[in-house]
Amino acid sequence: MVCGGFTCSRHSLIILNVIYIIVSFVLIGVAAYSRVAAVITSISLVGSLIACGVFLFLIALVGLLGAIKHHQVLLFFYMIILFVLFLLQFSLACACLAVNTDQKDSLAEQGWRMSGAVTRTQVQSQFNCCGFKDQDLNVEDALGHPPCAAVSDCCTANEEAPCCTGVYPPANSTEPDVPCPCDTCFSKLQPVIYKAFSATGGVGLFFSFTEIIGVWLAMRYRNQKDPRANPSAFL
Repeated sequence: MVCGGFTCSRHSLIILNVIYIIVSFVLIGVAAYSRVAAVITSISLVGSLIACGVFLFLIALVGLLGAIKHHQVLLFFYMIILFVLFLLQFSLACACLAVNTDQKDSLAEQGWRMSGAVTRTQVQSQFNCCGFKDQDLNVEDALGHPPCAAVSDCCTANEEAPCCTGVYPPANSTEPDVPCPCDTCFSKLQPVIYKAFSATGGVGLFFSFTEIIGVWLAMRYRNQKDPRANPSAFL
């Protein structure tokens, strides 16, 4: 087998598409983890990278079939679609990495504001926290939260705290304010959201460059003659 010849290009393209299938699962897994970990953010960028992973899996199957059969039409569409996917994935990955700290915090707050009581309860249970940036119990308020006693283990330290029971003392009460024993959910979510953006953007950016190799390899392989076929097939 001569390196750069038909057989070498064929085997290289097959191996590359098998790698793409593995990469697609990595992209889907990392982006899905980021979306689950940052429960309240509803980040469309992360969701778009999941879609890119699914699309890469499908196009890798097309490329694998085209490489095995040396199918001209399949290889042509494979090159075009893979290049478009590279542009999309590269843009989304750069967008994830370009989001600054203030924008990430703003996205987290926006996600909390848009979340219902069920989602906020889920976050408080998963991250063992109470409230977003404070312990305001007014669920109707954009930054309020449901009581934490039944879902947050931190409330076992002081079950009588208003943030845990959901009952504030009357305004004219002489009882001292009982501090909430739990951390805010923002302090727990912040590092998770930052990691989600970095992991998703980094993985997406790294693997997007391998797609250019696939386009170049498919283009070269498509224009080579199959030595087992009719010698005049391309004449």
